[in-house]
Amino acid sequence: MAEIFFRTLPFFAIIGLGYWAGRSRFFTEEATAYLTRFVFYFPLSAMIFGFAANLSFAEVFDPTLILGYLAGTLAVYLLVTAVAMARGLDVPTAAVEAQCAAIGNVGFLGLPMMAILFGPASVAPMMVVLSVDLVVFSSLIVILINAGRGQGQGSNLGPATLKLVGLGLLKNPMILSIVAGLAWSASALPIPEPANDFLTILGGAATPGALFAIGASLASKSAERVHISGWLSFAKLVLHPACVAVAVLWLIPAAPFSAAVAIAAASLPVAGNVYMLAQHYGVAPHRASAAIFISTVVSIVTVPAVIAWVS
Repeated sequence: MAEIFFRTLPFFAIIGLGYWAGRSRFFTEEATAYLTRFVFYFPLSAMIFGFAANLSFAEVFDPTLILGYLAGTLAVYLLVTAVAMARGLDVPTAAVEAQCAAIGNVGFLGLPMMAILFGPASVAPMMVVLSVDLVVFSSLIVILINAGRGQGQGSNLGPATLKLVGLGLLKNPMILSIVAGLAWSASALPIPEPANDFLTILGGAATPGALFAIGASLASKSAERVHISGWLSFAKLVLHPACVAVAVLWLIPAAPFSAAVAIAAASLPVAGNVYMLAQHYGVAPHRASAAIFISTVVSIVTVPAVIAWVS
């Protein structure tokens, strides 16, 4: 546990440095937004493409792991949705709370962290986790919010919503990078040395840039509605990895190493894009913001604990 903690500490130290920069206004909110945009579209895309280009489709398309991770994540999604509905919340708000419990910071924090802690072999299962999150659950929240807003006035769940979901997937640089990388891998063509050097240099900025951006963005968030965001953080940091563990270890057993990586990925704090979606639709952005803040702070302890357990 202590060894894992000290190995993960540099990641959280960079997040802390970003938080200081944002809190002291050395980095303004506008600067943070541009840094996040840069990392999301360029270094992170280069890193993901480089990872995917060295994998085969068979390595990424692991039906057992896909079904296991999907089942575990869906379990916590439905549990948090049920709790939200029992509290009398509407469908869009329940969808945002469920998203907080199910979607971790896999792209910005998980990929670089797991690649270092578990080695290059972790990239394939991490791609599975990232793909399930992006394709299934990032689409599901858009569908539920639009369907929920149509209650009582005719459903908004129609071609326009499905088109919105489809375009969102096609425009997501993470999805495009995975698909392009696997397509290159399938071609069996080597990456030219100048192109490989380009990807290495640009992709090298992904880890520090992403971690710094996470910290800087936390500076503008507050821990409002602590009882709600505390529950959502508990669901994300404890219940989500527990549900995934039950699914990939016992219900739909995956290969031990892949299962370990998936459980570790499930322990990551709430992803920043949950807040962006909540803010875009005007649905509970403050509780999403607080859940990101609290879960990220607490994950300094919980993530190493889960990784130590699966290791």
